Amino acid sequence: MHTPIAVILARGLGTRMRRGDAGAALGDDQARVADTGVKAMIPIGRPFLDYVLSALADAGLAEVCLVIGPEHAAVREYYGGAAAPTRVRVAFAVQEQPLGTADAVAAAAPVVGSRDFLVLNSDNYYPVEAYRALAALDGPGLVAFERDAMIREGNVPADRVGQFAVVRIGGDESMLDIVEKPDAATLAAFGNQVYISMNCWRFDTSVLDACRRVPLSARGERELTDAVRLARHETGTRFRVVRMRAGVLDLSSRGDIASVASRLANVEVSL
Repeated sequence: MHTPIAVILARGLGTRMRRGDAGAALGDDQARVADTGVKAMIPIGRPFLDYVLSALADAGLAEVCLVIGPEHAAVREYYGGAAAPTRVRVAFAVQEQPLGTADAVAAAAPVVGSRDFLVLNSDNYYPVEAYRALAALDGPGLVAFERDAMIREGNVPADRVGQFAVVRIGGDESMLDIVEKPDAATLAAFGNQVYISMNCWRFDTSVLDACRRVPLSARGERELTDAVRLARHETGTRFRVVRMRAGVLDLSSRGDIASVASRLANVEVSL
């Protein structure tokens, strides 16, 4: 079985990072990068994305595709130049317009080719074990993180965890549905064992067609969760769920930088 390539979605607008947070004490370099909205390059001693790439390499992933915008020349120059990693090979795909996560995945198609691939956010630091588990699957799937462990071991407070998608899991450990931003009644129906998606997936190329065809959401974007639902219902694609009781570090806004930096302080990076 071939090791999949990892696709990192780094094209987002970063509006929450740009808006600023009056309570966030940032260094000059952190504030400068935050103003650009390119969350992956926020300096945590070194660019945040360095930690992500190092974790992927630790998990045995050897190839990475960074999906960036046409204006992100600095990212291409950094990872394609003197700072290019040696433990992973980095390629680039350009998402011309910020039209959502499904559109970003579709933009990676020329790099992915016919291979299976992982998809992850550039502003999340996932456990190495999550990458290993997805790489070991023999088909599509996702890691679903147990809510209480996320709150306990990550940096996402309880009130914000409710903003993430909840995964409905069948008796055969496959995904029955994924519910974005569930209301209180919907969430209560899941009981005490709530598993959430942090956008950490494994796909085969069958999802690419769904990513291209999925209708625009109310936000005017092609959402990856909608594309997954489309693939599941139209082609019967089965998504295996890997349950994980672990935390994920989320770097969505300026207010997250200090907590992420604290938790990564003793993490060794090897590129």
